[in-house]
Amino acid sequence: MKSLEQQELQFPAGFLWGTASSAHQVEGFNDNNQWWAFEQQPGAIWRGEKSGAACDWWRNAERDFDLMQQFNLRAHRLSIEWSRVEPEPGRFDRRALDRYRELLGGLLQRGMRPMVTLHHFTNPLWLEAAGGWERPEVVARFQHYVRQTVAALGDLCDLWMTINEPLVYLAQGWFRGIWPPQKRDLLAGLRVYRHMLLAHAAGYQAIHAVLPNAQVGVASAVRLFLPSNPDSALDRFAGWVKRYLGEDIWFDGMQDGIVRPPLGLNEYQRALAQSADYIGINYYTRDFVRFTPDPRRLFGEEHYAAEGEFSDSGRRGVYSQLAPDGLYQIIRRVARYGKPIYITENGLPDHDDDQRPRWLLLFLHQVHRAIQTGCDVRGYYHWTFTDNFEWSEGWGLRFGLVEVDPVTQERRPRPSAAMLGAIARANAIRPETVAAYAPEVAGEIFEG
Repeated sequence: MKSLEQQELQFPAGFLWGTASSAHQVEGFNDNNQWWAFEQQPGAIWRGEKSGAACDWWRNAERDFDLMQQFNLRAHRLSIEWSRVEPEPGRFDRRALDRYRELLGGLLQRGMRPMVTLHHFTNPLWLEAAGGWERPEVVARFQHYVRQTVAALGDLCDLWMTINEPLVYLAQGWFRGIWPPQKRDLLAGLRVYRHMLLAHAAGYQAIHAVLPNAQVGVASAVRLFLPSNPDSALDRFAGWVKRYLGEDIWFDGMQDGIVRPPLGLNEYQRALAQSADYIGINYYTRDFVRFTPDPRRLFGEEHYAAEGEFSDSGRRGVYSQLAPDGLYQIIRRVARYGKPIYITENGLPDHDDDQRPRWLLLFLHQVHRAIQTGCDVRGYYHWTFTDNFEWSEGWGLRFGLVEVDPVTQERRPRPSAAMLGAIARANAIRPETVAAYAPEVAGEIFEG
């Protein structure tokens, strides 16, 4: 029989245990971006909620940084709100940049390594008025914003992310039309996607011009898309389309510099070549895909398996299904690029925390499994530390390790916070941790 020390799942030295957030979802009163304007529309947000003060981070993020420190976390991913630092075209707000310096400095003072995302779904109102990401000028505008921001903050951070989940931004805003700008325009959406790819390349070059030793990447929402009927060539095709657009166009392009169809005619963009120092994986679940002729659905209707465990639901139905093995498969798949990997988002909405400890352990088991096969995974960022304003779901989806009352701003750590804290402190999943929080999965985690 193995000893407890032999049974524990040890992670590599220096592994980053952290959480992730985005500016609009936690800062509060970001009233100069398109999401704030969207929130004012009747019915835009589930239950008519508005972000308002959100988690009050603009005034008091340090309260939550103290909690992160108490739970032994050593990293946090946050984003810069473009509309705060450049409220008008070409005018950069020194006070806003100083506040971001305070936030990054506060993390460093508490022994946490920051990772900074430069675009996480929100745009300044002035950019939207000028055509936003549909216009080619956005590439130069994004690069200018990146250059100015990194010049102001670069001494406090060496991990940078240009863009978060470009396919999600595209699909929700231009294909499904449920996020701003609420369009259903395939061609306009593909222009947006091309401009985001080129903007990433321009941003990558701008960051390295200021910080030659920085690590720069993107975060992609990576899912398994399995054919609903494995014997159906059309279902397999639909799954391939989603993978191609969500992964291959970006990951391959950042390797070889080629802009692939339908974003380009295989043209070479020098700035795009070798423009990722790491790959960020945002993973929540896997989907089955049934073919549909609708290109706005990318030729596939997504659904979950008929049987299985589901997380808490949003207004459009079930949010996700438990599929931890999918994370292992995704890590193995992207490892072929030879880049360091960070799990930049992973989690589930769970109001009462009755699922989160078990799901989290099963996900981390798969991360450890991938590491044991030689995959270079360097960190895990749970989404998220505190409940936050979850886009069109408002406060209806609770992803936090810490419960937040958006009215009183009261914090109540959930059991999963203590569990992740114990894992981070040990840099390992230990049998006693599993026994304390989710003993039913011990046999699966410590198999053999």
